[in-house]
Amino acid sequence: MATGISPNDIASLPKAELHLHLEGSIRPAIACALASRHGITYAEEEVQRRYKYTSFSEFIEAFKWVTSFLREPSDFAVVAADLAEQLLQQNVVYAEVTLSIGVMLLRKQHPQANFEAILEATESFESRGLRLNWIFDAVRQFGPEPAVEVVESARRCSSPRIVAFGIGGDELSIRTSEFRGAYLRAAGYGLHRLIHAGEIGGPEKIREAVDLLGVERIGHGIAAIHDPALMDLLAARQIPLEVCPVSNLRTGALAEQLRNPRATIEQHPLSQLLRHGIPIVLSTDDPAMFHTSLSNEYKYAAAMGLSAEEQQRLVANSFRFSFLPGVERARLSPEPA
Repeated sequence: MATGISPNDIASLPKAELHLHLEGSIRPAIACALASRHGITYAEEEVQRRYKYTSFSEFIEAFKWVTSFLREPSDFAVVAADLAEQLLQQNVVYAEVTLSIGVMLLRKQHPQANFEAILEATESFESRGLRLNWIFDAVRQFGPEPAVEVVESARRCSSPRIVAFGIGGDELSIRTSEFRGAYLRAAGYGLHRLIHAGEIGGPEKIREAVDLLGVERIGHGIAAIHDPALMDLLAARQIPLEVCPVSNLRTGALAEQLRNPRATIEQHPLSQLLRHGIPIVLSTDDPAMFHTSLSNEYKYAAAMGLSAEEQQRLVANSFRFSFLPGVERARLSPEPA
């Protein structure tokens, strides 16, 4: 990419997003439409009210509520198509979207049927310039055996569009070591490996994920600021952190890590982590539920003091550290891979 680009030009660059939950993209209007499909009436104002939180636990409750309207494959298709439209509007040309397969299994749904509906709903977007791949996600607090079942669901779906296995949820709930079997199985099936760590937990959760599970990217990871040796490790091994600033603000994770209940997004440690040499990929996490967008996240990155060159690096990183094959990455990226 050209040097000296204006921050205003960042928005015009093709972008990728790597930490994005399909279920967290459900806009209030779509939530109301989904509820209506199942005989329940909500006003958008009610959804907006539920999409306000002061803690991670409050967010989880809202997530459980809104996903309760995802009951049939056609419901997932509606949400997937709406997300694809949102991404195109922001000049996103590639995304790795996380699916909460663990929640589907808990609700006795059929992940294969849901996933087939998602693929069908989003197929036409590739001709419009948007490539989507998918991450099958387990829920940490559900335990190691359900996590293995998520891996097996990925195997049964047998789609090249499924690029990774990950675990989200409450990182303080169950020891990291208990998930080694699930990650070994995922690796055996050729899946890339991710995990949410260092969001509300400490830096030890990140180190465990790297040392015990062999993960290739860390979701959030902002707790790394408390452990200089860990920061050195992440930089040396070039293990990316999928950083979602607005999410960290809304859930209280930023306040928790900075030990400051009045922490502002301008105080987010993104710049500290990036300037330490750690690869950072900028993402939204749950954009509708956190009232944000990828375009918005880049504006906040500028407000944190990142230069245009550093913002360009974030754009490039999201392609460079994706799970796309090299040829496809080079084709989509705004700079050579």
